[in-house]
Amino acid sequence: MSVADSAATLLAQHGLRQTPIRQAVLRAFLAKTYAQSSHDLEQSLDSNTDRITLYRTLKTFEEKGVVHRVIDNTDILRFALCSRECPPHAHADDHVHFKCSACLRTYCLNHVAIPAVALPGGFQATSREYLLTGVCQQCGVSQ
Repeated sequence: MSVADSAATLLAQHGLRQTPIRQAVLRAFLAKTYAQSSHDLEQSLDSNTDRITLYRTLKTFEEKGVVHRVIDNTDILRFALCSRECPPHAHADDHVHFKCSACLRTYCLNHVAIPAVALPGGFQATSREYLLTGVCQQCGVSQ
């Protein structure tokens, strides 16, 4: 399946209209294996893309479970495509994120579950985020 077909399929699966900006943003996500910031996306989109439209698209995608926010140890907000197993509104709660200290990319490790944590009495967690740092597979090969 081509990237364009994959983008169209994702939009249809989430009940979203097929607009040029939505398709372009999805193609940009599908072209990378790591999380992207709005700035990263702007760089890969047509220079005429309106920044506000991009932000609204990302917000819609997040609300519909197409993408989720990815934590890393910076103040930059990043997003990644949700996997098929990603439940709505629990996107980052179920898997580990990995930040490469060499290339600075952040990856979703969708098949690595966040370990259970026993909290002391009186503590109640409302969300979970788990970030590992180190060297990614790509950078580890080149060292």
